[in-house]
Amino acid sequence: MQTQLSVRLPDDLGRALKAATRRLQRRNSDIVRMALREFLGATTRAPGRPVDRVRGLIGSLESGVPDLATRHRHYILESLTRRPVRRGR
Repeated sequence: MQTQLSVRLPDDLGRALKAATRRLQRRNSDIVRMALREFLGATTRAPGRPVDRVRGLIGSLESGVPDLATRHRHYILESLTRRPVRRGR
């Protein structure tokens, strides 16, 4: 390792780190390195629109409504005007 860093943590973050060390059975430094890799990797992702990141998911769910794509406005308005169902009575 070439770079060493000392960090002061607020109490709540210190407790969360301590809990993570017990849960993952790792050292503080291992968890901090993992967190930094995740955080810095998230900021270096390819730029683009949010839809580009989920493009593979679009159309992959089954709603059970055969004409949802053509009558989506109807279903939205219907759900907004429908009275809530009372439960437990």
